[in-house]
Amino acid sequence: MSNRIRLALQKSGRLSEDSFDLLARSGIKIRRHRDQLFCHSENFPIDVLLVRDDDIPALIMEQVCDFGIVGLNVLQEASLAQNAQDFTDRVDMIHKLNFGFCRLSVAVPRDFEYKSVNDLAHKSIATTYPHLLQNFLDKENIQAKSIGLTGSIEIAPRLGIADAICDLVSTGGTLEANHLKEVQTILHSQALLIKAKPALDRDKQKTADLFIRRIQGVLLASESKYIMLHAPKDKLKQIVAILPGVEHPTLMTLEGDPDKIGVHAVCGESVFWETLEALKEAGASSILVMPVEKMMM
Repeated sequence: MSNRIRLALQKSGRLSEDSFDLLARSGIKIRRHRDQLFCHSENFPIDVLLVRDDDIPALIMEQVCDFGIVGLNVLQEASLAQNAQDFTDRVDMIHKLNFGFCRLSVAVPRDFEYKSVNDLAHKSIATTYPHLLQNFLDKENIQAKSIGLTGSIEIAPRLGIADAICDLVSTGGTLEANHLKEVQTILHSQALLIKAKPALDRDKQKTADLFIRRIQGVLLASESKYIMLHAPKDKLKQIVAILPGVEHPTLMTLEGDPDKIGVHAVCGESVFWETLEALKEAGASSILVMPVEKMMM
């Protein structure tokens, strides 16, 4: 059908399951089978191509796919590998997706005496992100040798291949297991929704706009809480000011209690216990906080 769009996702790895979960929460049903590389949605005009994560930027650049979900680390590496200006002319970053958090860092053996980035001068560094590493070294004016590897980066120092490594770190457990210590963060990364920049035809654009709105709705809901409380009329302004990320709460009279106002609001920021305690201290009562399942602005 002429209105179907195509989405590239990581077939397996850090972002795969969270990406499919995002689609499910957006109301998009994808039937996936083991080893299947191409999937169709049953209830939304979208097809999913399952590929290696580092292939996704190229698929978007060449308009093989209209959208992709990929880590910022992969996107930045691809941008530096290509002409950066040409890359940004062909790929748009639509949204940060709030999953797949990690960092690209330099790590060295535990007995390496590291005091500053200057200690990397004239060292060899193994990495699967040579362009990001070289970009960092150039900015710091450090002369070092980059050694490209595609796997088992953590054992490179123990094998005598390199003095240090530059790789993704989530918890640091893998570094610890390989007797390495993290010494320098190059990039903080998370999953992104990206889009081919050239304009789509009218039918596909309608589908694309609807797809983006659904993703936005999921992200807004996940970051928001619905809060209800009773506030003394003379403390209303003070109490509303405490509510995080609220601009225009709904106010309503309370049957049988003319001195209080019912306040309902969507909080666009996290609601912590400290927030509830501050509301209680200001005079609020009957405070209820609920998750938001879906939201559309």
